[in-house]
Amino acid sequence: MRMNAIMIGAAMLLVAQPALAADFTLTSPEVANGSQLPAQQVFNGFGCTGGNVSPTLTWSGAPADTKSFAVTVYDPDAPTGSGWWHWVVYDIPADVGQLPAGAGAADGKQLPVGAKQGRTDFGAPGYGGACPPAGDPAHRYVFTVHALKVQKLDLPADPSAALVGFMLHATEIARTSLTAYYAR
Repeated sequence: MRMNAIMIGAAMLLVAQPALAADFTLTSPEVANGSQLPAQQVFNGFGCTGGNVSPTLTWSGAPADTKSFAVTVYDPDAPTGSGWWHWVVYDIPADVGQLPAGAGAADGKQLPVGAKQGRTDFGAPGYGGACPPAGDPAHRYVFTVHALKVQKLDLPADPSAALVGFMLHATEIARTSLTAYYAR
């Protein structure tokens, strides 16, 4: 009988968690889910000419026990064997629900106090816009906000995107994403 009660309780927790995550949403006035990525969010280099400006990102409905957030932008279609990290921001305080356009500048001046940027696959911190190889089918650019159960990630200075990603998956309680596409 006791084992049944434990199993029922565990099942209820598993069912309840997705309900919390279902309320967690991400929007952007510049980037609509399922749309073409605007030129302002395209990289300026490697043969691409764009604004290289991170878009405004607004999120709401995170689980009540969220202690911090992280934001990632990832291209799973990059021809690298491991995708391409375009932006990694972590240690965003739990009371923040938006990053303004341009927050991904390398200097990080528009980021919330305490937030940090990890190195992208461009080799430096800061937002690096879309720039798939010419002639490739449209690549997916997945903008994700991660709700975390810790206030700060235990990371060294200047972490790689892969290391940040590892720590995100170890501390994540919910996530919300939107995906845009770009080809040239």
